[in-house]
Amino acid sequence: MRSRVRGISASSLVIVMAAAFGAVARAQTPSAVAGTWTLDAAKSTFSPGPAPKSMSITYSPVKDGVRIKVDIESAAGAQHWDMTPLYDGKDYPVHGNPDADTISYKRINGRTGESTMKKNGKVTVVNSRSVSEDGKTLTITMKGTNPDGQPRHDVMVFHK
Repeated sequence: MRSRVRGISASSLVIVMAAAFGAVARAQTPSAVAGTWTLDAAKSTFSPGPAPKSMSITYSPVKDGVRIKVDIESAAGAQHWDMTPLYDGKDYPVHGNPDADTISYKRINGRTGESTMKKNGKVTVVNSRSVSEDGKTLTITMKGTNPDGQPRHDVMVFHK
């Protein structure tokens, strides 16, 4: 009888541990946004314009957040931004962006998120990000103000 109880307990422990490890693996699985995305300028709108000559964004999952690298070629020259916000809505430093020095990030689910960029504590832009169900298209809707204080509303379409 005692060995039967031990057998059941050991089996139960194995099942509980397998379920726990499975939950941890699912929690650490990268979201659909992970990878490098390239701007499709023909499908994007920039108001006020102009569109950049080229733009790519790389999202790399990190514990409780995401590392974001942005490379832009525009008429004003090349820019490289680098930031690593966590999904907690707090402000984190932005490096290389002349229009923002912090970013806060909220992950809505594995395919959608929202970020707020600030310069000297003032909100400059709010980005809503969504990855298509097939995982091949990223759309970022950006609303805010440009450095001259004019309203801006860009809809940027990216592909992997």
